[in-house]
Amino acid sequence: MSVTPSSSPVDVFELGAEHEQVVFASDPATGLRAIIAIHSTALGPALGGTRFYPYASTDDAVRDVLDLSRGMSYKAALAGLDLGGGKAVIIGDPATLKSEALLRAYGRFVQTLGGRYRTACDIGTFSADMDHVARECDYVTGRTVAHGGAGDSSVLTAYGVFQGMRAAAQVAWGEPTLAGRTVGVAGVGKVGRHLVRHLVEDGADVVVTDVHAPAVDAVVAEHPGVRAVATTEELVASPLDVYAPCAMGGAISDEVVEVLSARVVCGAANNQLAHPGVEKALADRGIVYAPDYCVNAGGLIQVADELDPAGFSFERAQQRATGIFDTTLAILAHAEAEHVSPALAADRIAEARMRDVGRLRSIWVG
Repeated sequence: MSVTPSSSPVDVFELGAEHEQVVFASDPATGLRAIIAIHSTALGPALGGTRFYPYASTDDAVRDVLDLSRGMSYKAALAGLDLGGGKAVIIGDPATLKSEALLRAYGRFVQTLGGRYRTACDIGTFSADMDHVARECDYVTGRTVAHGGAGDSSVLTAYGVFQGMRAAAQVAWGEPTLAGRTVGVAGVGKVGRHLVRHLVEDGADVVVTDVHAPAVDAVVAEHPGVRAVATTEELVASPLDVYAPCAMGGAISDEVVEVLSARVVCGAANNQLAHPGVEKALADRGIVYAPDYCVNAGGLIQVADELDPAGFSFERAQQRATGIFDTTLAILAHAEAEHVSPALAADRIAEARMRDVGRLRSIWVG
């Protein structure tokens, strides 16, 4: 679960040329160093989680927040939401740096954007953290149930990934089930552990790995039939029907594609393709790729439901997340009909909605 550092310096205006706004914040008293990137508000205010992570450099944090925020625009568009794409990162180790004071300072920072960006949980942040942020900010989702929120958004993230995986299985093998298939899950943290439960209940043979050994131990204890391997490299080289990357981005590299035996790639991680061209390598090997920002949209759907005037409804959000099955099928059908990769097919569908439905060339100001 590490971000690969890069030695080349970042020019924010060049790398973030598509973005509407990138904002930096510093609060020396609490140790807060944060970056918010707003990619697009064509469909509405930008919504995206806050990632708390010990980046090796500010440049690495900038690259990550730009990639993630762009993905959120496409994710919201594909999910049919009236929301734009944004993301935030807090630089540092949450185990040692996170505090109520820092989270409240961050909330004051988000508040200054006037609702153009609405935050939620991500890696390193939890619903209880959002409650602290909300004490200083009106634009917070993913709060605890006790405070009227959706709670842990990883629940429907995993559910949506499972629906996308069922759709990919139908394309690959003719049936929308993982029963009897071997599924390798890399990363069994907040999302991966819920995904494992869905897979086990569906009758899949599940193999897992994670850099955090206690996470693996917890999953194996809950599901004794689940097997564990020591590393992601070992998992990728194992006989698999489905590979599910559920940790950090860049999981699908040329090296992975070369050794992968899986017929399907479908997981919760954002920005899974390590670089442009990997999607073609997957297609050339006959591997069905379910685009990450399509299948992992369940968490966004869950926290977005908090914005409903009637208040949050898990049942309503789950019903909407069930639609990820049909969306994935539509993307894979478009890819086959147009002889393009599923990644390009998903991009085209999302871009068409942002263009045709969105506020073209406008900026959302509330």
